[in-house]
Order: sequence, then structure tokens, then C-alpha cells
Amino acid sequence: MITSHGIIKVLVADDSALMRKILSDIINSDETMEVVATARNGQDAYEKILKYSPDVVTLDVEMPVMDGLATLEKIMKEHPLPVVMLSALTQNGASATIKALEKGAVDFISKPGGSISVDIGQLKPEIINKIKCAAGISLNKCMGRSTLRTVPKPRICEERKQPTEEKVILNRGDKGLKLVAIGTSTGGPKALHEVMSHFKTGFNAAVLIVQHMPPGFTKSLAQRLDSISEYSVKEAEDGDEIKGEAAYLAPGSSHMEVVEQRGKYVIKLNQNPPVNGHRPAADVMMEKVAKIPLPKIGVIMTGMGSDGAKGMKSLKEAGAVTIGESAETCVVYGMPKSAYKLGVIDHEVPLYKIADTIMQALNR
Repeated sequence: MITSHGIIKVLVADDSALMRKILSDIINSDETMEVVATARNGQDAYEKILKYSPDVVTLDVEMPVMDGLATLEKIMKEHPLPVVMLSALTQNGASATIKALEKGAVDFISKPGGSISVDIGQLKPEIINKIKCAAGISLNKCMGRSTLRTVPKPRICEERKQPTEEKVILNRGDKGLKLVAIGTSTGGPKALHEVMSHFKTGFNAAVLIVQHMPPGFTKSLAQRLDSISEYSVKEAEDGDEIKGEAAYLAPGSSHMEVVEQRGKYVIKLNQNPPVNGHRPAADVMMEKVAKIPLPKIGVIMTGMGSDGAKGMKSLKEAGAVTIGESAETCVVYGMPKSAYKLGVIDHEVPLYKIADTIMQALNR
């Protein structure tokens, strides 16, 4: 809880003294925030959490003694606090960051220059904004306490990657193909995990996903979703033919569109200017999907801002069924709220009902 004076108390954990200094200077430059302590490793961080009771913790992924992921697990289990991860743009760093977001981290910041990033000052507005956002977020939503199901999750067969004869038939051309367009941001990786792990095959549906995330992290997210879903999930590539029983995640830094080529529907990527401050942008993807003459479903989930609202409007006007995540489970009720205010949401449901709502719509 933020102090009565309105100051957000922050603990900065990083094994680099230089990074601790740079981050502390950035945070202290905002009059609404104060660094109350710094820590050189995970164990040091946890001990200082108990001593200083910060409102938010920034936690480096790679640290000695106890790394960021182990520290996050300990924090969430024994002394829950909003945590923002800091990660170097490496395969290991990206994979650990995706796991951290699933385990309750609010958000993450990608270090632009590696583990010791003197260029991180360029991200000052992003760092300040994400810490402020974290300070106001409900931990119950980050940790999934309000999205617990009373039914068991489907058992994913290890052989699911070997296509069955039925699946091969479903993937021949676009006959009967349906499109599901999903947009999300803050809290999205955990929300996508919930939806894709419960989304069953058999509808000949293709899922197109925009998650606001920088380059280098979307591939790890796609791999993680692929490992828990009956669908084949991949980071989209330019020219990918869209097929049923597959999901395509827009790569960081690229807008994702859908176009028709020689009777097939394919993915086109571009580096056009950001829309709503984002690239990829949900609006770009959804507005293109709205123009495709196939049955469509639009889904907007947790995230800051209003990206996806106009796209959901376009989908609704094109006859799509539209679904929005309700405030009770959103980590940040921003993107769904903007779409709801436009009056373009057919079904506003909590996260744990989104997969079922999609499948019910596909059955109609």
C-alpha cells in the first residue's frame, strides 16, 4: 500500500552497482517515488523487503546467490508484493521473464544494452510508468487468485504435435476456416496462458494474437504457449499461411496483418509507425481481420491504454462476435474498458470464462 504521503516506496535489486545507481536516480527523479533500499542479489532483496516494506520491487532476472525467478517465487509465496522484472535481451533472459510473468510479476523492462545497460536511461518514462502502474495493481489478479477454476485443466497429450488425420484435413485450404483475433498487454502473458491452455481443437479456427512486447520476447512467449496448448503456437513470420488449429503471435516491433493471396490467407508483417504507441498494435491486426470474409471472433484482454478498441469496433461492425475480459480479473482494466465504452463488446466475462465463451461462439 502506498504511504499516506502518496510516495511509492521502491526496492531496486540488481547485482550491478552501476545499474542500481542508474535505476535509483531514474526512480528518485519522480517526486511521487522513492528508492528506500537497494539489493545486490535475491537473498539480499528478500531480507530488505522484510526490513523496509517497499510498495514495489524491481528485480533483475540474472543475479547471484538467488536469481530473479527464485526470488520472485519466494516473494509471492511468503511476502506478496508487486514486482517489475528487468531482463537482458538474451534467450535465457527472455525465457525466464515469460516464466516470471506467469508466476505473478506485474510487468518487465528489457535492458537495451545487456545485463549492464548504461543506455537504460533512455527508458526513463517507461520505467517510471510501469512502477506507478505496478503500485496500483491488485496482487490477487497478478497471482491468479481471482481466476481459479473449479474444473481440472485439460490433459495435453505429449503426441499432440504429430498431426492427426483429422487435423491434416482441417488444414487443407481455408474451407470452413474461422479466425479468432486476440489483443492484450499488461498481464497478457498470464492471461494468454489461461486461454490457450483451455482452448480445444476441432473448430478449424486460427488464432491471431497481439501482445505488447519488445523484440526478442515474443518468440519465448510463443514457445511457452505452444508447450501448454493443444494448438500449434508460433511467432508469426511474413508469408505464413493461416491454418486451422494454429495460433500466430505477432513478433515484437512488427505490425501483423492478414491478406488474401492466390486464394489463401497469409500473414504480412511490416514496420510501419507505431499505432496507439505500440508496434505490434491490436488495432492494426483486428482492422485487417475485420475485412476478411470468414467467421470471426474478437477478444480484448487485460492491458493499459485503448489499443484494440477501434479494432473491436471494426470486428463488431463486420459481424464478428466480440468478447472482453471483465474488470474483476484484469490486471489492468484499460484496453477492455475502452472497447466496452464504445459499446462493441457482446460478452464481458472474467478471464477463466474466455476460452469457453470463444468455443461456444465457434460452435454457433
